[in-house]
Amino acid sequence: MPDQVTGLMAAFPQPNVDTDVIMPKRFLITITREGLADGTLADLRFDEDNNKRPEFVLNRSPWTEASILVVGDNFGCGSSREHAVWGLMQLGIKGVIGSGFAGIFYDNARKNGLALPIVSPEVRDELMQVARDPDAGQCIIDITNRRISVGSQRHPFEMDEATRAALLEGRDDTLDTLKLAQSIRAYESNLTQKMRVNVIQ
Repeated sequence: MPDQVTGLMAAFPQPNVDTDVIMPKRFLITITREGLADGTLADLRFDEDNNKRPEFVLNRSPWTEASILVVGDNFGCGSSREHAVWGLMQLGIKGVIGSGFAGIFYDNARKNGLALPIVSPEVRDELMQVARDPDAGQCIIDITNRRISVGSQRHPFEMDEATRAALLEGRDDTLDTLKLAQSIRAYESNLTQKMRVNVIQ
């Protein structure tokens, strides 16, 4: 993953947006990660006749091109479905800025390369106001330096070192485990030898 996420911000202030809202269960029929963009925030983006809701921010210009969301409190709460993260990314969302995120959602985002900078509620509200301006311009999430820049504004954000490293290096739990493959095989071989000795004795 690049060390920066750059794009247009969209304001999504609704609090307690859970993973059922991000990815409604009726879209969880695929056995792969593909094709989830249509289901992402579907009940907010579309009406019962599948027409776009003109009042929803991601259906309005210029935010149809947004790749960064500024969100309300407790975004990503609810069930642990990883599809919520997959869907957001397939929709073109590369970063979500908030004052805090549900733990499992945050972990799923880290594993899949979705940047979740954490800022104070005051900074979040300030960025929310900027995101409502169609002329605000590009936002830069600088992962290396943990800094958000938009226009003349500069704001530090929180991100634990493990998450930061995972985003910068494209790491996940599986890849981290594979790096230890030689040590794991040595441990297993040693354990097998010990078991053989115990059997002989």
